[in-house]
Amino acid sequence: MTGRSPRLGRLRRMVPESRAGRPVEVRGARPRRRGTQPKVVALGGGMGLSASLAALRRITGDLTAVVTVADDGGSSGRLRDELGVLPPGDLRKALAALCGDDDWGQTWARVIQHRFQSKGDLHEHAVGNLLIVALWEQLGDHVQALDLVGKLLGAHGRVLPMSAVPLELQALVKGHDPGRPDEVDIVRGQATVALTPGEVQSVHLVPHDPPAVPEAVEAVLDADWVVLGPGSWFSSVIPHLLVPELSDALIETKARKVLSLNLAPQPGETEGFSPQRHLEVLGRHAPKLALDVVLADEAAVPDRDSLTEAAKRLGAAVELGPVARTDGSPRHDPELLAAAYDRIFRMHGRIGPWR
Repeated sequence: MTGRSPRLGRLRRMVPESRAGRPVEVRGARPRRRGTQPKVVALGGGMGLSASLAALRRITGDLTAVVTVADDGGSSGRLRDELGVLPPGDLRKALAALCGDDDWGQTWARVIQHRFQSKGDLHEHAVGNLLIVALWEQLGDHVQALDLVGKLLGAHGRVLPMSAVPLELQALVKGHDPGRPDEVDIVRGQATVALTPGEVQSVHLVPHDPPAVPEAVEAVLDADWVVLGPGSWFSSVIPHLLVPELSDALIETKARKVLSLNLAPQPGETEGFSPQRHLEVLGRHAPKLALDVVLADEAAVPDRDSLTEAAKRLGAAVELGPVARTDGSPRHDPELLAAAYDRIFRMHGRIGPWR
């Protein structure tokens, strides 16, 4: 793109001066040395984003997570329904993933992830969800409240919601009703979409034109690298591409973009998907988006040629390497994933002051 979209120009003017620059300093974070580390923005939600953040915090002190806000299940869904707030669960998980490996960080990570077990209304509510919502109500500012929680935890980075309004995920699903395998239904709600037994064909957000959080857009525009995935493809990764201002920023940014693929298809949502099909689906939802690198575990790619061709259609090279835990579970190893990201940043990054 040769010019900045008017929509992005308006968003830049909306970012308060005190927040428009570098993220706030937090207890326990590594010193932020200007010009010596890449600015990295990671987009996603749930455990996939947590895996990416746990790796990225090991290699950069300038890290921002932009988190989906379409969750409607569990503790988050109950708080959302009762109080009309953003679902805090994925934001909480991102904050926990950014906690350090010292006693302070690991203690607070356990505390905010702790769920009450009772026969009353508190059953299965997460402590961190309640803390985040309480600060939202006290401060009346989503970003300020999350920055404050990050400061308390000693988080090695910043966490931002992708939108300031709760979103509903809707999907067109073929065979959602097993009794009608050839019919296409509209399936509503992230929790339902994630577990559908049918074939998800496309997803969209309600409202269709949700406002992006200005600080999230600013972070993407100012980044050196943007990381998408891993995570639930239709309910955590693709939704970021459906927020118009955030999508515009991802297309316009000079940052390089790496897409991290999942280690295995997700039961229900992407059952039977090949690695290359994940790329094809993403391309259909964001046809103007170009990538630079696609990262995949070498053991999870049975057809390297097909993946390479699919990546080329998005403008990307493929990087294969061991990033999975050695216990055989489909989970990323934070140390191996950190090494892979570091290698990609150094090999594919433009020559810049942070190198």
